Amino acid sequence: MQLKLDVEHFEELQELFIRETIEQIRFQLIKGGISGTQLRDLTGEIAFSVASTVDDNAGIEFDGVAVKPYLTFAAEEDQLIHCGENSCTHELVASVIDEVFQG
Repeated sequence: MQLKLDVEHFEELQELFIRETIEQIRFQLIKGGISGTQLRDLTGEIAFSVASTVDDNAGIEFDGVAVKPYLTFAAEEDQLIHCGENSCTHELVASVIDEVFQG
């Protein structure tokens, strides 16, 4: 696979990715009996934590081995779409939470 720098497309895909992550977290919390304000708060906190890890803001290291995630998205034609730097999905969590919980 080849890396393809496409910031605009990456940003679109990144937002769709975090939206789906938030929806899946919310769904699992609802199955666990969480509702109301607690549902919104926990969904946001978990999503922000996961997004920060994906964005390489968590400083992952174990037994001297550093883990440095770099988010890409598979595209047609054997390409991986990237933005040239770390993703920023954690910055999208608050606005997407607002949208998800309005509906």
